[in-house]
Amino acid sequence: IDPEVRDIVTHAARRFARELGAELDEVDPGIADECATFAALVAFESDLTGMRHMHAELGARMSPHLSAMLQHDWRAETFTDANTARKKLCNQMWRFMQHYDLLLSPTLAVPPFPLNMQGPEIIDGRMVRSDHWLSFCFPFNFTGQPAASVPAGFTASGLPIGMQIVGRHLDDGLVLAASAAFERIQPWNHITPVSIGVAHD
Repeated sequence: IDPEVRDIVTHAARRFARELGAELDEVDPGIADECATFAALVAFESDLTGMRHMHAELGARMSPHLSAMLQHDWRAETFTDANTARKKLCNQMWRFMQHYDLLLSPTLAVPPFPLNMQGPEIIDGRMVRSDHWLSFCFPFNFTGQPAASVPAGFTASGLPIGMQIVGRHLDDGLVLAASAAFERIQPWNHITPVSIGVAHD
């Protein structure tokens, strides 16, 4: 995780606990690196036939990572293995959340980055996959737990950083209430982001 993101979200989580009367524990849910599982589930839920027709028409105009997904030789076992991994994670997080009402984390592992890249390849001095920046989000696409992203603060250069608030399965009400409560103690809509110049043709 980017050090600035870590510092900002840690500060926000401590403020959340202090001002909202929560007990805060630093925990590791033990979620494995499920990038391949996520990719397989995305493919499984996609219209591969239709998208492959689009790929044939669009060619290089389609983003490289999407093009690679469509050209992959997906097998039935890949999809069933991914679904099994999803179920395992659902059970793991159900057991973990028996001890907590909410889980707080960064929304993304890095600050916003340029549009012309899939994701940074180096984070905090370590080489990572180009999709590593999403690691805090997609596990909850597997589990179906409600999750919200609230503004946690801004980097030194004025870029917004989010804190993710995750609840127990079907506990959307608590996630929404916690998000609203945090925004009341740390309002952000009066802050004007730093302007960034963009040249137009």
